[in-house]
Order: sequence, then C-alpha cells, then structure tokens
Amino acid sequence: MAEDPMALVDSHLHLQDPVFAPDFPEVLDRARRSGVKIMVCNATSEKDWDRVRELAEQVPEIVPCFGIHPWYLRNRKDGWEHRLRSLLEATPSALGEAGLDRWYEDRYETEQELVFREQLTVARDLRRPVMVHCLKAWGWLMRVLEDVGELPAGFLLHAYGGPAELIGPLSEKGAYFSFAGNVLDERKLRMRRSLQAVPADRLLLETDSPDLPPPDMYRVPARAGHEGRYRNEPANLTAILTAVAPLREQTPEQLAAMVLENACQLLGSVPGLDLTPLRSGGPPCSTTDLSASGS
Repeated sequence: MAEDPMALVDSHLHLQDPVFAPDFPEVLDRARRSGVKIMVCNATSEKDWDRVRELAEQVPEIVPCFGIHPWYLRNRKDGWEHRLRSLLEATPSALGEAGLDRWYEDRYETEQELVFREQLTVARDLRRPVMVHCLKAWGWLMRVLEDVGELPAGFLLHAYGGPAELIGPLSEKGAYFSFAGNVLDERKLRMRRSLQAVPADRLLLETDSPDLPPPDMYRVPARAGHEGRYRNEPANLTAILTAVAPLREQTPEQLAAMVLENACQLLGSVPGLDLTPLRSGGPPCSTTDLSASGS
C-alpha cells in the first residue's frame, strides 16, 4: 500500500490563469494526489478578482488573495480600493499580489508606490497578510516598509530573489520568504544562499504556477502554456520540496512539516479561515459562506 503523501503548502500561485481552463479538474487532481493541502491563489488585477473568488468557493484547498500587481495597475478603475476592502471583508482571504517592480519597462514608479501603499493600508486596517512582489526594488521596498510601519498580520515575499543580508531586517518587519522551483537552477547561487539563510520559522515554498517552473527533472508532464512554454502546476511542489530539503539540511518530511506550520502562522490571522483540519491531513475550511456574500 502506498504511503500517504506529505501535506504540502503552495504559498503562491495563479490558478485563475486561462491556461488552466482546458483541464483544470486534472490539474487539481494531480495537486491533491501529490499532497497539496493549501494553494494560496493570488489575483493580479480587478479583472480576475471574481474568478479567484469563484475558485475559492469551489475548491476547499484554495486560499484566495485579492490585490493589484504592479504590472497591471493601470487596469484599475476608480474606487478600486473600496471594492478591494469590501471583498476582503466578505471573504476569508489575504491581500495580494501587490508590490514594487523596477524590472518591468512600463513601470510608472510613482503610481506603483501609491497603489502599493494604499494596499498596505487596507491590509493593516483589516489585519490581513500581504503577498508581496518585489523585483529589483529592494531598497525601495525597505523605504516604503519603514515609512508605513508595522503590518500586524505580516507579509510574504514571494519567489524571494533579494540578498541574504536583507533577510534579517525584513524578518524584523514581519516578512516570510517563499521560494519557487527556479531556486533549483544551479545558476541561482544568490537565491540559494538566501534560501539557506532564512530562519526556520519564516520559510515557505511555492510553484508560482503557471510561471517559474523548476528545471526539467522536477516537472510533472503538463500542457503547454503561453507561446508553447511549459505550464507549471502545483503538482510540481512535491519534487521541488524534496530537492530543496537537502539544501536546508533537512529531510523532506521535516521541511514539509516546517512549511505547514509557517503557513498556519502566516494565514492564521485571516478571519473565517479554519486551519485546524490541516493538522490531521485535511484541507483548510472556510467558516464563511463565500457564495452568500456580495462582491
């Protein structure tokens, strides 16, 4: 008889992406059979808030996040922050994906910071964790965090690519650090140093599906995504965790248990989200009827 899979947490992904639509039930089945118990599904703009919410209504493993990604901030409509606040209040959810980006060419930096600060204010007021995107903007992020002050529910730096030297200062501000399958690329030396430097109580793992796939040897067979590229999916998390564990000098089982505990700590402040079933191997459950609350 096969052993039960480890209870895994995919701390950042985008299951609302249209590339999953043709075979979403199969994607979900592969994730479940691989032991994924939490999938933190991040919106990127107002356009996909409703889809993320619909998925959370249908799939108990999904923890929804609503926010505006810096690449898509110009798609927002007047009053977006009021709708965001209402949606978070009506839904057991976190805020994300939000952040700062100096890699993207059309980046509108003043507007980025304004939108990011407004989202941090909402997260602070509602005591919700924030799923943060940061690319080539670490000093900028630190300045904003210094100015904004404490975020009582903490925040996750997804696909952390910053220097190891910032892990201590960011941890003091409430940061958790998540790593995707690209950390297994042997060329990602700085990222690996950061992975090894993260405190045990601050580490999480993710797939960032459908993006940031791991190297070929850690991939499950999957449909092609945009422009024929490999479409990453949450079932890859098992191989990612198994390969990351020795980099942390842990067994896969030790790492999975640690990540599960850290996810419970980060998401524990979300009203209406009951994480107790995770302790016995089940998915989280919402104590709020999502379908009964307006958006």
